[in-house]
Amino acid sequence: MPNKANARKALRQAATRAARNLKVKRAYKAAIKATVSAVEAEVKEKARLAQKALDKAAKKGVLKKNTAARKLSRLVKRVAKKA
Repeated sequence: MPNKANARKALRQAATRAARNLKVKRAYKAAIKATVSAVEAEVKEKARLAQKALDKAAKKGVLKKNTAARKLSRLVKRVAKKA
């Protein structure tokens, strides 16, 4: 455990940020999985939601911009192959 007040605060802040990042990460992973497992009629809508989730994660700094673009590109390829 930290002894100094600023170290205790930093620990609290790190825990809060980790929880927030985990929520965003779970959201985009769930969106990707939903897109991959969706039936043909829903694929485009699910892909749009996955794109939105990836863009949000990149905007918030959970993912880097290029990582989000790469994941989206690979997802779009899978959707195109499926359709």
